[in-house]
Amino acid sequence: MKKFRILLGYITLILIATSMLYPFFAMLNLSFVDNNNIFLESGKIIHTNLTIQNYKNVFNDIPLCRYFFNSLVVATITTIGQVLFASLAGYAFARLNFKFRNGLFLIILITMLIPPQVNIIPLFFIMRELHLIDTYQALILPALFGGFGIFLMRQYFLGLPKDLEESAKIDGCNLFQTFFKIALPLALPTIATLAIFTFVTNWNSFMWPLIVTNSESMRTLPVGLAIFKGSFREITLWGDLLACSVICTLPVIGVFLIGKKYFISDILQGGVKE
Repeated sequence: MKKFRILLGYITLILIATSMLYPFFAMLNLSFVDNNNIFLESGKIIHTNLTIQNYKNVFNDIPLCRYFFNSLVVATITTIGQVLFASLAGYAFARLNFKFRNGLFLIILITMLIPPQVNIIPLFFIMRELHLIDTYQALILPALFGGFGIFLMRQYFLGLPKDLEESAKIDGCNLFQTFFKIALPLALPTIATLAIFTFVTNWNSFMWPLIVTNSESMRTLPVGLAIFKGSFREITLWGDLLACSVICTLPVIGVFLIGKKYFISDILQGGVKE
């Protein structure tokens, strides 16, 4: 009976994984199919008449390399900055005793309840007054700070044994040395989790880059892909759009594969009780 339950569990997980992976496989497969044959062969699971013409069309029709570079720069700098600021702020709220600490943390929690669409207009006016419209600064600065990251890092640092920090102080470490040499290395699984979520969120960001950029040289991949789809064409080139979608997905998969070890480790730590 036990073996049957295990087998049933594996079958269920395989079915769930297949249902999630099939759309991506179909997108990848159809991106190599000629535009004229996509709907003619829509019932097939695996297409055989493959071509790379869709990818050639994409690189010839739009400045895809520029879009890709912009998204990579924005997502990378934003991820590094948010991880750094969230770690410092989270450690301060978890370990330092200062005036209005609980009140400030409550305000940060309240900001998590505000829909991001509400902040778009005030942020736009701020960027305009600072003359940062259509620049990397406008794309990066608003995303450097987030309540979720501070909350996540604070909760992790609260769970660290204080004996480690006391031992570091006995050895002569100051506050910053204790943070960078003791607390931060131990927080790598949580940092990887925050980095993955931050990178994916900013890589897929559409509304803010659409509003704050004007020139084609500053567009990110999601914005460029949407404009490419809505450009003045009589027929939508679905093969080209699928090729763009595949290219957009690859960096996200790469980031997850790099941080997978730490991400899974963080999940396991959360599920194990000492």
